[in-house]
Amino acid sequence: MAILRILEFPDPKLRTKARPVDKVDVALRRLIDDMFETMYEAPGIGLAATQVDVHRRLLIADVSGERTDPHVLINPVILARDGVTVTEEGCLSVPGCFEEVERALHVRVRYLDRDGNEQENDFEEMLAVCVQHEIDHLDGRLFVDYLSEAKRQQIRKRLVKERRLQAVGA
Repeated sequence: MAILRILEFPDPKLRTKARPVDKVDVALRRLIDDMFETMYEAPGIGLAATQVDVHRRLLIADVSGERTDPHVLINPVILARDGVTVTEEGCLSVPGCFEEVERALHVRVRYLDRDGNEQENDFEEMLAVCVQHEIDHLDGRLFVDYLSEAKRQQIRKRLVKERRLQAVGA
């Protein structure tokens, strides 16, 4: 397994709409394992393939806190949403930024699992929020898109400045 590089906002590759996965094979399962290792190391609770510069419709999630409830969703499609929740979201691609975002409290999703079997499941609360957040990544959207333009520009400037300082070793 390997730790993958996570793209960071405002990298334009994060705006790429992911293409469907054609087949579930050994290479895809290796990517899934690498994504879990990367997510847990970061640490995070969800990761979309887009964030590691693989533009395929694949996401992983584990909101358990103990790394005991991993989910793999390949070619996910939200079939239904209901309820409303406002939660403070963060993102591995927008480090150090946490903002309140409104999402559905419950989603029903059709997807392929790690073995390529079609599944249809209901996700609630934090897992529903996480799945919606990661599907947004697959569609080229970031949680900062739910914020005002002024707030988005402020975050962009801060992250660019931080990267510039890191590059010069300050």
